[in-house]
Amino acid sequence: MTAILNACPAPAKLNLFLHVTGRRPDGYHLLQSAFQLIDRCDTLDFAVRDDGQIVRTNDIPGVPAESDLVVRAARLLRETAGRPELGASITVNKILPMGGGLGGGSSDAATTLVALNHLWQTGLKRQELMDIGLKLGADVPFFIFGRNAFAEGVGEALSPLETADCWYVVIEPGVSVPTSIIFSSKRLTRDTEAVRITDFPDATKQIASSFGKNDLEMVATEHFPEIAEAVEWLSRFGNARMTGSGACVFSAFEHEHQADEVLKQLPSRWIGWKAKAMQEHPLARFLKS
Repeated sequence: MTAILNACPAPAKLNLFLHVTGRRPDGYHLLQSAFQLIDRCDTLDFAVRDDGQIVRTNDIPGVPAESDLVVRAARLLRETAGRPELGASITVNKILPMGGGLGGGSSDAATTLVALNHLWQTGLKRQELMDIGLKLGADVPFFIFGRNAFAEGVGEALSPLETADCWYVVIEPGVSVPTSIIFSSKRLTRDTEAVRITDFPDATKQIASSFGKNDLEMVATEHFPEIAEAVEWLSRFGNARMTGSGACVFSAFEHEHQADEVLKQLPSRWIGWKAKAMQEHPLARFLKS
């Protein structure tokens, strides 16, 4: 019987703050951030194949299968395991916007590594999967880490972080932000003073509401005024900021009904939704320390 896993969640993340603290000689930026998992997810279906082929079964506009992080993740896992005979059919059901700063593509890749490591019985441990993930993108290791985190380095140095049990309103301003535009900008601040995880004593009620800032937001809003408009509108209800390199904008609320009230007033030109904070990745049970 074919081994399958259906509707495997690939949750979104929010950057509760994002500081650029420097730049390495190789051009990579040094960051500090707090990563927050939320319960808005893409889902992926996996079926093991016995012909050694890795096939994405559905089309995703703008993402050819050969360049999809999901396909690349499966191939890297197979290569690392030294098992060229392994194959899989993968269906990616996307609801997270591309270029939204929610980590959708990275999360899809992480879910692929975790699910296929389980289905293929390759036996790799969490850190080994994180090492594979880093080859695919700086955000991938976080989703394999499996819980909210204080991130440093290029985003791969992770420490567990307890976060507030709250709700988020997220607005999609309708633009897709290429990360390269943001990080190549001369206007980007690259010398924000580093903080320590102990700088927020009340774990994250501070982070979720007003701790720090997103250093990428100023550059993104100059290129994409739609983001600035969304930040300005959502700021009427609480502390609003952009996540990641954009374009999505979010604000935290203590109660679900508060989020509902904001969404009732959302201008029709935007897509908006609510999501609950999560403390652990839904596939954490498949991860071995």
